[in-house]
Amino acid sequence: MSTKLGVLAMYMPGRKLEELSFYRKLSIFGQKLGVDVFIFTPDDVDDNRMRIHALSYNKATRSWTRRWVGFPPIVYDRCRYHGADNYRKITRFRQKYTKLRYLSRPLANKWIVYRLLSENENIAPHLPSTVHYRSRKQLEQFLKKHPVVYMKPKSGTGGRGIVRLQRLRGSRSYLMQGRDAERRILPATKVTTAQIPVRLAGWGLQSKYIVQQGIPLELKDGRVHDFRMLVQKDGQGKWQVTGCAGRIGPPFSVTSNLHGGGKAISMETLLKSRFGTEERVKTIKETAYTLGLRVAQHLETKFGTYCEAGIDLAVDPSGHVWLLEVNPKPSRDVFRLTGDLQTYRKAIRRPIEFALHLLQQKAAPKAGTRPLDLVPQPRQSESQRDRSD
Repeated sequence: MSTKLGVLAMYMPGRKLEELSFYRKLSIFGQKLGVDVFIFTPDDVDDNRMRIHALSYNKATRSWTRRWVGFPPIVYDRCRYHGADNYRKITRFRQKYTKLRYLSRPLANKWIVYRLLSENENIAPHLPSTVHYRSRKQLEQFLKKHPVVYMKPKSGTGGRGIVRLQRLRGSRSYLMQGRDAERRILPATKVTTAQIPVRLAGWGLQSKYIVQQGIPLELKDGRVHDFRMLVQKDGQGKWQVTGCAGRIGPPFSVTSNLHGGGKAISMETLLKSRFGTEERVKTIKETAYTLGLRVAQHLETKFGTYCEAGIDLAVDPSGHVWLLEVNPKPSRDVFRLTGDLQTYRKAIRRPIEFALHLLQQKAAPKAGTRPLDLVPQPRQSESQRDRSD
C-alpha cells in the first residue's frame, strides 16, 4: 500500500493551477518511490465528510483525473497567494486543520525575516542594510547613504512591485525604474524624493515596503544578475545545497526573475566570466554554499521544520556574497533551463524523500530542537541514483 502525499495548491483565475507541470513530475517521481501524490486546493475539501476531491496524474494515460480521497498523513504546501482572497483561504485552511503534518510552511514577510537573520553573527555580514519604509524623510536619509536603493514589497514574490532608485550625479534627483504588480517593466523616470510616493501610487504599488541597500548587480552589458540557490532536506532529514544557478535579467529590467523574462546560466560560468580564476570561483562558491545552509538552519530554529528554501544571492565586484531574499516555496526551473537535468530531478525528488523520512520518524523530536547538519555536498549514492532516474 502506497503512502499518500497531498500537495496543497491554489487556483488561479479560471480554476487553473500555476505549477501543473511541476506537479506532474512530482507525481511521476512519487510513483517511483511508492508515494501516491495528489493535488488539491482549499476549494476541493468536503469539510462535512472529511474528504478531498483531488487531482491525480495517471502516467499510463498521461492525463489528470479527479477522485475522492481521505486526508493525507502529510501535506506539501505550494500555495502562492496572489491576492487577499487566496491568503484568507489558505489561512482558514491551516487554522482549521492544525493536526495535519506539513512538509513545508510559510515563513514571514521580508522585514521579519531580515530581522531574524540579522541576529545571527555569521549571517549578518552578508545582509544589505535594510529598513522598514515609513516616511519620505527616512527614505531621504537612506538615499544619502546609498547611491542605489531597492524598494521591495514586504510580501511580494516573483519580482512584482520592486523599484530601484539610483542617485543621479550632480543632482538631487533619482532615476526610478522597476516592475509593476503584474511584473511588467516600468519606464525609467527621473524623480525627486517628494515624487516617489506619488509615482508608487500611480503605478499601483501601494504595498508596504522595505528599503534595501543596492548591491552592484550590473554586468558589462548593463543587465542585472543574481544567483538562485535551492537548499533542501534530503531523505535523512539533513540540509543540503541541491544546486545554485545564475539568473540574468532582460534589458532595462531591475530584476532577474525568470518569470519576468530572465535567463538562466550555470553558477560556475557566470562567476568565471566575472572573476576569471578557478580558485576565486571556488572560494566564492564555498562561501555561498555555507551561507545558504546557515540561513536554512537559522530559519528552522525560528519557524520549525520545513523542507526547502530558495535563496537569492548576489556577488559584488569584490567577490563578497550578499543575501538578497529567502523564498519558502521556490521554483526549480532554473536548473532545467541551464540544462542541469540531474540537479533538476534531484530538486523534484527531495521533498518526496523528506516526506518519507518524516513519516518513518514516528517519535521525531520537536521542531527546532534537533541539531541540523551542514552538508554542502551531496553523497555519492545520491548522484548515482540521479543518473538512473
